[in-house]
Amino acid sequence: MKATQYKGNKTFSIIEREIEVPAKGEVRIKVAFVGVCGTDVHIYHGMMDKRVNIPVTIGHEMSGVVDALGEGVTEYEVGDKVVVRPLDDRLIKESDKGFNHICEDLKFIGIDSPGAMQEYWNVPAFTLHKLKENTDLKLAALIEPLSVATHDVRLSGLVAGETAVVLGGGPIGLLVAMVAKEVGANVIISEVNEARIAKAQSLGFDVVNPIKVDLVTYVKDKTEGRLADVVFEVAGVQPALDVMTEVAGIRGRILMVAIHGQKKEIDLFKFFWKELKLIGARVYEKEDYEKSINLITANELPFEEMITDVQPLSNIQNVFENIDQNPDGMKVLMDCTL
Repeated sequence: MKATQYKGNKTFSIIEREIEVPAKGEVRIKVAFVGVCGTDVHIYHGMMDKRVNIPVTIGHEMSGVVDALGEGVTEYEVGDKVVVRPLDDRLIKESDKGFNHICEDLKFIGIDSPGAMQEYWNVPAFTLHKLKENTDLKLAALIEPLSVATHDVRLSGLVAGETAVVLGGGPIGLLVAMVAKEVGANVIISEVNEARIAKAQSLGFDVVNPIKVDLVTYVKDKTEGRLADVVFEVAGVQPALDVMTEVAGIRGRILMVAIHGQKKEIDLFKFFWKELKLIGARVYEKEDYEKSINLITANELPFEEMITDVQPLSNIQNVFENIDQNPDGMKVLMDCTL
């Protein structure tokens, strides 16, 4: 079978590998599609060379079909359409308080262990979620990033009629906006990239370029002075951190979606003055996956518009090089059947 390998120094290769028999408690998946995630791009840039075990097969946003069952696996059948929730929580301890998605010794499959960018992939059965027979496997590859968004919106407590401001209109930001809109919130997206602004506007979102328009004034005018009930910080840059406490209204909730690897400056006075809440959000839980599966199955949101391109697995090097040259894109999928 074909498999990809990241070999360091911005280099991927295609290798031939034996198809492995699934071990006890495992399932072998014939992989259909794998999305390229921002984390995958970080790996490509060498930013995670100390964490990944080079050479390594990466990828965790995926869909596929069960191809073989290991000993003891009874809840799945060959032919089932599935996705993987790539969290290996087998080292969870009592001190983790039952939160297996953020347990201290959590291993992320596709980063800390081999991932999905190959024709066949063996994974623990407990990571699987079964899809309905009529599920589009191309759209199903969006379930993992969509689950980040459903987790974020759920933790925010956002309800119908509230105003949500999404700082950052990239792939995750746009998915957060979709889920927030599905909840019934009034959504405003803040984004500086003109291509992403156009994409969000084409999907019917209210979008502001904060370089050209004062975001706080804009939101204040839209809300009769109340400002945002919930702010999703998805951009991961200092200007977003600066404005998030300004654009949040009294007792507003701020969801920290972006990953900040270094300490950043935040206006803590605003938390005191307006009784704001800052909520951390990391990956997803089982119920978030189930919510995302239902949204993808219903296919009432413009998920197809999120897919920028689909490329065969053998083009992996070109895909990552093109993402570097075209940061405006949303989601590129690797077709693992080609």
